Formats: sequence, C-alpha cells, structure tokens
Amino acid sequence: MSEIDRRRFLLQLGIVGGASAVLPRAPVHAQAPAGCAGEAAGAAAPVPSYVFLSPPEAAFVEAAVDRFIPADELSPGGTDCGVAQFIDRQLAGAWGAGERLYQQGPWQVGKPEQGYQLPLTPAELYRAGIAATNRYCVAAHGREFDRLDVEQQIAVLQGLERGEISLGSLPAPVFFNALLQNAMEGFFADPVHGGNRDKASWRMIGYPGVIAVYSEHIKNYRNKPYDAEPMSILDLS
Repeated sequence: MSEIDRRRFLLQLGIVGGASAVLPRAPVHAQAPAGCAGEAAGAAAPVPSYVFLSPPEAAFVEAAVDRFIPADELSPGGTDCGVAQFIDRQLAGAWGAGERLYQQGPWQVGKPEQGYQLPLTPAELYRAGIAATNRYCVAAHGREFDRLDVEQQIAVLQGLERGEISLGSLPAPVFFNALLQNAMEGFFADPVHGGNRDKASWRMIGYPGVIAVYSEHIKNYRNKPYDAEPMSILDLS
C-alpha cells in the first residue's frame, strides 16, 4: 500500500476520488466541518455513542477511519461521516457475534481464496486486533495508535496490511482487511445503519439512494447528470 488516501480507497470500489488530505486525531467524538452538506455552516455533528467499543477502542477506530477517509473538499472525514459508529453497531449485533460464521474448526491456515479461517468472531477479531496493535505502538513509539501523528498512523496501517507488524497469533493483514472493508461499507451504506452521515458519500458520487427505479427519467437525463436529493431508507418512514 503506497499511500492510504481517498483516491486509493475509492478506486477499490471503481470510483475516482480526489486528492488526499489529513485530519488530526479527534477524541471519540466528531465535529462537522463548516459548510457540510445538509447542515448549517459550523454546526456540530451528533456526538457518537458507542455500544460495543470501549473508549480506547473507539479512539483507535476513529483514528483509523480518518486515515482511510481523510476530510477534504469532497466530504468530511470518516469519523464525521459516522463510519466508526457504523462499525460499532455491526460489532454489537449479529454480525459481530459471528452468527453466520462456521465456528466448529478445525482451525488451520487456509489459502486466500478460502476466506476467513480464524476461530474468532468479528467482535473478538476487532478487540484482539486493536489491543495488539496498541501494544505494538506503545513498544515502538511510546503511545497508542490514536495518539500517534498522521504519518506514524499511516506507517502502522501499512505495516498491518503488509504483515510487517506482528500481532502475535493474530494475522495482521486479516485484521487490517476487516477494518478497511468495514470502513468502506460504513462510508457507502445507507445512513440507517449509522454511517454515511448526511449521505455524504452519496452526494460525492452522485448516487440518488434507495429509490432505484428511474426509468421515467431516462429521456430527460440522457447523457447528463441526474441531479436529485439522495434518498435513504430513513426518508421513507
């Protein structure tokens, strides 16, 4: 991973993003940037509440998603978009408990095409991965991940992705890939799930949202943008 930035993040989804920007670490809450779409300029975003993540764990996830999705002219950063809160909700629910995972073993090192091969539920994976990464950061830098400077945080994430940082018995790339995948899901999912606050990612890419039947508009909008307010499941209730 040569650089963790918005362009790389969006290209994984087939979307061309903009230039990267960095965002200093925020302490387990988010303030919306001035002029954020759908909010009055300078208005504060809702303070996230966490169900599963402890305060140190929430600080880690917030810092990580802000590295994956840095604030820039295209959208707020990951925390301000509710991505950390989305991850927390998923970890607190059926997915985090691994209710649809096969967990009977045997537990062996598998091939990449065989998918997830650990005896840990997603919630256990996060808890163990965060703790092990913070132990590495304290040993290497004297501070936990969320208190490192931006360049150090990026280097740690790169080390996790490449398997250059040891997390003991936990494969570092597995933890990194889960974190990155969940950040992408939280950024682009329907806001009903806690992420994509104010539909920021949908506005960025011009996605109209949940109402996906637009056949009556094809003639009117052929070869030009379909400029419509995005619709969430929340807007239908």
